[in-house]
Amino acid sequence: MLEVFRNDVYDLTSSMDYRERISIDSNIRSGKACIMGTRISVSDVFDYLGGGMSIEEVLDDFPDLTLDDIQACFAYAADRDRKLSVIPYEAAF
Repeated sequence: MLEVFRNDVYDLTSSMDYRERISIDSNIRSGKACIMGTRISVSDVFDYLGGGMSIEEVLDDFPDLTLDDIQACFAYAADRDRKLSVIPYEAAF
């Protein structure tokens, strides 16, 4: 099963449209980006992964999640990061 994770989640060339799986609703989790149909936020998923859980463990602990949901979290985060405007340190003065 680990091969599936290597091929699907870490394939950065795939074009996942996270908007089919991630939504923002001010009535759910105070407007955090969440996986549709759940109250699991994108940041929750990254907190679990960043805390040392493997993708398999997250999927085992949260049966409502799918591998595509986790991949959508990565796509959402990458898109958000691309849109951040960074002010160079020198220009801040």
